Amino acid sequence: MASGPGDTSLRKIQSTGGGTFTLSLPKQWVIKQHLKTRDAIKIDWRPSGALRLTPVEFDNSTVRTIIYDLENLPQESLFDHLMGAYIAGADIIKVRYKLQNQRNLRQQIRRFLRATRGFEMYSEEENEFELRCLLNTGDMPISSSLNRMYLQLSSSIRDILSVFQGEDPTFLDDLDERESEIDALLHLIERQVRLLVDNYSIATKLNMTRIQSLESGNLARSLERMMDHTVLIGKNVKVNFDKLAHKENQSSLNKLPEWQNSLKELMINIRIRDAKRIEEARTNLKMIQNELKENERTLFQNPKKHEWTLHELTVSESIRRLCAYARDFGESLINMNAYKGIRRDREGV
Repeated sequence: MASGPGDTSLRKIQSTGGGTFTLSLPKQWVIKQHLKTRDAIKIDWRPSGALRLTPVEFDNSTVRTIIYDLENLPQESLFDHLMGAYIAGADIIKVRYKLQNQRNLRQQIRRFLRATRGFEMYSEEENEFELRCLLNTGDMPISSSLNRMYLQLSSSIRDILSVFQGEDPTFLDDLDERESEIDALLHLIERQVRLLVDNYSIATKLNMTRIQSLESGNLARSLERMMDHTVLIGKNVKVNFDKLAHKENQSSLNKLPEWQNSLKELMINIRIRDAKRIEEARTNLKMIQNELKENERTLFQNPKKHEWTLHELTVSESIRRLCAYARDFGESLINMNAYKGIRRDREGV
C-alpha cells in the first residue's frame, strides 16, 4: 500500500456494471489532499499512457520561500545565492543581516534585481529584506524569450558589420547592455524550465512538455554563448578597427553574414521542424568553420608576423565558436524533432 510520496502499490480494476470501471484511491493520499466524498478529481490522460489525478481544488498558488542569513554565507557570495534561488524557482527570498553589512548588501541586491526579470523589493525591515517575484511563470512563453535573445544577437552582429564597413563605432557602445539582456532572458528560461519540470500546471500554461522545455533551455544556453563571443568580436572591431580594416577583403568578418543566414534558418525551424533544412544549415556552419580553420593555418604559416594577424586570429576564433554553438543549437532542434516523432507502442499488442 502506498503510504507517501514515492511509494507504489498495485490495485485491481473493479467492474460496477454498465461498462463502468472503478479503482480505489490510497487512503493516505485522500487524507493528505483534504478530499471528502463527492469532491471532484481532474484526470489527465498523458501521452505516455499514464493517468494523472489532481484535486480540482488543488492549491496552484503554492509560494516557494527561501531564507538566507547573511552571517552564514561566504563573503561576497550573496549575489550567487540569490541567482541560485531565482533559477531554482523561489517566489519569495528573505535576507537577514546585521546593520553593519547593510551597504554591501544593498549593492548585491541591486545587482540581482538588474540581472533578473520579475523580482522586486517587497519590504524592508530593520534586519531583513524581502524580495518577491511578481511575474507569473506562465505569462512569458519560452519561445518569445528565445526570439528576443535571437533579435538582440542578430542586431549586434549587424552593427558590428556596419562599424567594420565604416559606420560610427558608437553603434557598439551598448554591447554590454545587450549581453546583460540576453543573460537575464537565459536566467528566466532556466527558472521556467525548473518550475515546469516540478509542476505540470506550468507545463500546461506554457503549452510545452518537460522534454521540450529542457531542449529549449539548451537553445537558450547556445544563444547566450554566441552573444558572449559576439561581444568579444564587437569590442575587437571597435578598438582595433584600423588594424582589422587593413586587409578588409581577407577578414574572417566577411563570414558573419553566412553564419547569420544559417542561424536564421535554425530559428525558423524552432517552429516548422524541417529536418532537411536544419541539416543544411548545420552543414553550412561546418563549412564556414573549416574555411576559417584553413585561413588561420595560412596566417600561422606567414613568416611576416604583424599586429593584424594577431587580431584577425582572435576574431576568426570567435566566429568559429559562433558556428560551433549554432551547430549545437541545430542539434537540440534535431533532438526535439526526434522526441516528437517517437511512437509509443506496447510490445505484443
